[in-house]
Amino acid sequence: MRPFRAALAALAILTTTGAAMAEVQTTHKGYEMPPYVVERAEGGVELRRYGPHIVAEVQVTGDRSTAIGRGFRALAGYIFGGNAEGEKIAMTVPVAQTPADGAGDVWTVQFTMPSSFTLDTLPAPRNAAVKLRAVAGDRQAVVTFSGIPRSDDMAERAETLRHWIATQGLSVTAGPHYQFYDAPMTLPWNRRNEVSFSVE
Repeated sequence: MRPFRAALAALAILTTTGAAMAEVQTTHKGYEMPPYVVERAEGGVELRRYGPHIVAEVQVTGDRSTAIGRGFRALAGYIFGGNAEGEKIAMTVPVAQTPADGAGDVWTVQFTMPSSFTLDTLPAPRNAAVKLRAVAGDRQAVVTFSGIPRSDDMAERAETLRHWIATQGLSVTAGPHYQFYDAPMTLPWNRRNEVSFSVE
């Protein structure tokens, strides 16, 4: 069973209540994204269960806004034909960014790969900095907001979310993750941005 189908099968058994089946979220504005279900929502925070998926990722340096640009260009090069097969791979969402060090000047930037691929069928990147990796499903606490994402605003949201996680008796295992769903030309109020932490 392909990873995406296995994820859907696993996620489908999760419920939002004792009886109603949770809806598996798989797309945003027609673009594929990692599958998840919302376990519960409280005070503007969603607790989501994500299924396994595959990412292409690159580590870049610089401040947050510089790093997302550098990472995006490297990954866009891969999916737009910069690979061993010269194959074009469909764009997905979100573009994800996570600090790879405590200082926040080394970042991991990721694209989710379409579910039609496996690690064996994805073409190898020509850029050695681009890595392909299978991501296990996890649980994330997520805050969604619109507007133009600013680094200071996202950092503040991350701290507020970290506090909420602590009040729920949960532990942070990774993050913060910054996730961007829409193109830069999208009107600010139509943009979907997220700050999240992996939790257990």
